[in-house]
Amino acid sequence: MENQIIVCEAVTESDAAAFWEQLHTYYKRDIFPDPNDKDREYFLNDTEYRAHMQKIHDRPQDRCYYLFFCWDGQKIGFALPVIYTSEDGKCFVMEYCVYPEYRGNGTGKKCAKALLSWAKEHGALYVELNYGGDVRRERFWESQGFVKNGFDEWGEPLMILPPEDEISFTVEVLNDPTDWQLLKLENGFKKEIGEEALTEEQQKQLQQAVKEGRITFFVARRGYRAVGMCSVARYYSTFSCADTGVYEDFYIEPVFRGRGIARKLVKAAQTWCGENGISSLTVCCAPCDEKMYQALGFDIELGTTFARVMV
Repeated sequence: MENQIIVCEAVTESDAAAFWEQLHTYYKRDIFPDPNDKDREYFLNDTEYRAHMQKIHDRPQDRCYYLFFCWDGQKIGFALPVIYTSEDGKCFVMEYCVYPEYRGNGTGKKCAKALLSWAKEHGALYVELNYGGDVRRERFWESQGFVKNGFDEWGEPLMILPPEDEISFTVEVLNDPTDWQLLKLENGFKKEIGEEALTEEQQKQLQQAVKEGRITFFVARRGYRAVGMCSVARYYSTFSCADTGVYEDFYIEPVFRGRGIARKLVKAAQTWCGENGISSLTVCCAPCDEKMYQALGFDIELGTTFARVMV
């Protein structure tokens, strides 16, 4: 095993203590170097963040792991992954660090390959992480096969090492307005069209609108994972003297595009409208998207739409 990087789990109390000592050093040095950073205090607080992560570490399923990268008997870095075996086999890498004195000469890439191999051996089917929008980290993970893929429920940018297995996509009406994956997709949609992620208040307003039936979401899933969505907002039209719908929030995670999900979402929305007494379904779009929507069945031109923002 000499000169080969191996992954070692911190299982003893002393190993766990050493892991958290290095994690705190990493936070202070690399992530929150500003002592006044509002997030620094939380992540360095053992009674809050560490206690929370320890609960995830100790649970029997979907747990996180305290890992060290070891080379020639020396610990040269660490990682903090969570593997969701009860969901769709996602491994989410929460933290990844190679100690400064060991950086360079491809050591980071070797550690990453060791981590990905470890994850696969422990049941992971694909890997996802938050790269913080840092260009250097983005390029590093791109070298390992990762691609940018939307944003999380807090609006932070994500990268994914796409799953290799083929699983069919299904579409269903969203019944749980508090599903965190709705917020994740909404943030991906908003960021892609140049808007800010949902605030906490906007999240509550969205969930309330879904709960009250003012808007209905259709979610495309790859097993457990929600990979796309669209919505229909219902309103009464005096022109047709009937309920009509507006098609909105049309978004598919980039890595899952080109697989027929768009048509499945539109078909599900159109079918639902027919079953629920909605006489027509309209969509407002940018000129660059006109041909796409026409190909999806929105083939009647209604002229130009104007709007005025009131708040």
